[in-house]
Amino acid sequence: MSTPALDATLGPAAPAAAGADAASVGRTRTAAGLRRWAVRSASLAAVVAVWQWLTTADARVGLRFDRLPSPVEVAAELGRQLGTRIYYLDLAQSMIRILTGFALAAVAGIALGVLVARSRWAGDVLLPPVEVVRPIPAIALVPIAILVFPTDEQGIVFITFAAAFFPIMVSTRHAVRALPTLWEDAVRTMGGGRAHVLWNVVLPGTLPGVFGGLSVGMGVAWICVISAEMISGEFGVGYRTWHAYTVVDYPAVLVGMASIGVLGWVASASIELLGRRLTRWLHSADEWADEWADQGADEGADEGADARAYAGAGAGAEGGAR
Repeated sequence: MSTPALDATLGPAAPAAAGADAASVGRTRTAAGLRRWAVRSASLAAVVAVWQWLTTADARVGLRFDRLPSPVEVAAELGRQLGTRIYYLDLAQSMIRILTGFALAAVAGIALGVLVARSRWAGDVLLPPVEVVRPIPAIALVPIAILVFPTDEQGIVFITFAAAFFPIMVSTRHAVRALPTLWEDAVRTMGGGRAHVLWNVVLPGTLPGVFGGLSVGMGVAWICVISAEMISGEFGVGYRTWHAYTVVDYPAVLVGMASIGVLGWVASASIELLGRRLTRWLHSADEWADEWADQGADEGADEGADARAYAGAGAGAEGGAR
């Protein structure tokens, strides 16, 4: 809400004030982000400190912490493994398996999810067998993979693919079905065809849901690829962790577990970061709250200024009449 009197009163100071407000909001969000990272780091450090205390004190509080390696022992074993070539070979082998299976699952899952959501005939034909297979845990397919695939490597990639495929497909299907029909109707009214609707309405509109499925699929894929490596692998973090357990090398077991956790976290965080980059048009809950608060404050200030301007104009008119 604006009036000529208000605009004349504010003059060139309005853009400067808006810029100052934007800079202030940016500094506030940066400080909030730093505080969140500080809290997360402190939380992780507290867990490690409690772990160190329990193992050093040989505590038995329901659990036998006296048998668990301490963080110092695990750190020493990690330092030893970092100086070996086999550690990096295992990391690379697991990453190749997870990325190959996940990439295949992403392509197939998104394509099938869009197809069954957009076509009733395709849904009737394809969904029944998919829904029958979906409840079967991917790790339960290991014996079938060993029988069917000529090499263990192909079988492990297949297990990874099966683990990631179903969360991605289901999330994509639900995201497509949840799109407002008004969007498609508007494009068709302006002459857009099916391909135009697919590439300019369906796929962009489903990105938040698709990336949710991708994030879940990556987590499940890591669980299953590690399990498959333990059962039938020859290299990889899962295989090396299981081998350390068989020779009763518990510090190496915990190094493997920590490596799996870090790799899984990096992979999931990368997907979430990419999702945020591709959905910048989608406001987060915090951004919506800030926008509504700023809009309310601006409207309140405008209304107050207008009221003062109207009151001043009325007083001037009354004085002139007298």
